[in-house]
Amino acid sequence: MAGVGVMRRLGVTALGLRNGPHRVAVNRDLRVPSHDGVVLLADHYAPVDVERPPTVLVRSPYGRRGPFGLMCGQTFASHGFQAVVQSVRGGFGSGGEFEALDEREDGLATIAWLKRQPWFGGTFAMHGPSYLGYVQWAVAADAGPELQALSMQVTASQFREAINVGGTFALESTLIWVDLTARMRTPLSGLTTGFFSPRRARKAALSGRPIGELDALTTGTSQKFFQDLLSNGPDTPFWDKRDFSPTVAEVTAPVNMTGGWYDIFLPWQLKDYAALRAAGRDPYLTIGPWFHADQRMMRASIDEALTWFRAHLLDDPSGLRDDPVRLFVTGVDEWRGYPSWPVPGMREETWYLQADGGLGTDAPPPSEPDRYRYDPAHPTPFLGGPTLLGDSRPVTDQRKLESRRDVLTFTSAELDEDAEFVGPVLADLFLRSSLEHTDLVARLCDVAPDGTSLNLCEGMRRLLPGTPEPDGDGVRRVRVELWPVGHRFRAGHRIRLQVCSGAYPRVARNPGTGEPVGTADRWLTADQEVFHDPCRASAVLLPRVRPAS
Repeated sequence: MAGVGVMRRLGVTALGLRNGPHRVAVNRDLRVPSHDGVVLLADHYAPVDVERPPTVLVRSPYGRRGPFGLMCGQTFASHGFQAVVQSVRGGFGSGGEFEALDEREDGLATIAWLKRQPWFGGTFAMHGPSYLGYVQWAVAADAGPELQALSMQVTASQFREAINVGGTFALESTLIWVDLTARMRTPLSGLTTGFFSPRRARKAALSGRPIGELDALTTGTSQKFFQDLLSNGPDTPFWDKRDFSPTVAEVTAPVNMTGGWYDIFLPWQLKDYAALRAAGRDPYLTIGPWFHADQRMMRASIDEALTWFRAHLLDDPSGLRDDPVRLFVTGVDEWRGYPSWPVPGMREETWYLQADGGLGTDAPPPSEPDRYRYDPAHPTPFLGGPTLLGDSRPVTDQRKLESRRDVLTFTSAELDEDAEFVGPVLADLFLRSSLEHTDLVARLCDVAPDGTSLNLCEGMRRLLPGTPEPDGDGVRRVRVELWPVGHRFRAGHRIRLQVCSGAYPRVARNPGTGEPVGTADRWLTADQEVFHDPCRASAVLLPRVRPAS
């Protein structure tokens, strides 16, 4: 057994994590009864020389052994905590069928079981990224006073808006995740799905088949969850039992949040942060230069969780930082501390689209609109930005995309001095389309002196008949919420806004017909006009802050 413990410690080191001073004993395959009699399996890690310390509960659809067992079990126990790592319903030996996002009852049953164990020390915390963070929100408001801390990464209390971002459908990430969970049923599956699932999803998305067939094309068979998503938009009752945002303000356990500028859930994670602040809580927030499955983020989050749990379960706040909010500012590559988000001193600065592709702070003069044609049969592609998994880098030179005739660019003059923006970004665009059903995509970029155009953040919105309501000339004012940004534009660089009507396969193409997204097989071309004149002054609103010296 000592040799096994050494191997686990070596595994922790191999993951780039720090082993604690304690030897760890593991009791595997504990049987946890759920509310309906289904048995869920869990592994229990405990430091051998500490009597009934606090417990860290982790519930995962990705297995409880391998990297997750080392990160969330061995590591926490070696630092003096107990850890329970459980496989959720339907995978890795746990009974029942996996029901995606339906975790409340099983989570509460697991907590009730935990409190009955003779080794339970009276307090516990929860930890984990993505789905492992979502399951925390599912139970946090009703977990009882024994829940003393939450540590969650790249997640949110509801996924309805991330899957239906701006009313579009997040095709690629959803396909990847459906394939990932459909195949992760055996111990060895975790070694391959992270590599192959993005490739299978991309191949299916580029096949030209109707979206309703892409789950079977990716996984080998139709997937109920994927079909449910296609037939249930963001405003349908399907989401009500899967949306825990109404209870965020009721959570009293201290919350530590970690996000990434290129994470698919960041805007909604920040909504959870705002709900906690409005309720008088003081959560911690860290946003780094990370994407969703970034291993750098995973390693950093373990250290932060250990500090958080020591403070709130062991009454040792010595490791807590001075500023509750810590942000990485790209462009200058510096970490900054702030008391809150949005950061103090931020002011909204309006940059107007100009004729001839300009972008500036002066109101635009009279001008004709810019035009482009969007053809869903040849959709505008997605080159880089928030994604779930895959080999596309989150920050990518956009010049190839910007050379397309279906992409407009509006670019400032070279900046005379550094300009720093930290906070929410909003595009306020005046559009006239030949179709009532169409999309708008806006993307903010940093253009270097050599012409390299690097994407910083983006947003998209699906337009429906009468939403927004057109004026007498058929022009609609469309407000597109982009991902937030924390970036310094260097002197000599230029600010650029892209405007287009697609980001495929990140989001499903709009067929222009109003047909359901899953079955659409007709494509209508949209002729788009973007206005930039004194009466219809399209703009991007940027969160200006004073650059740190």
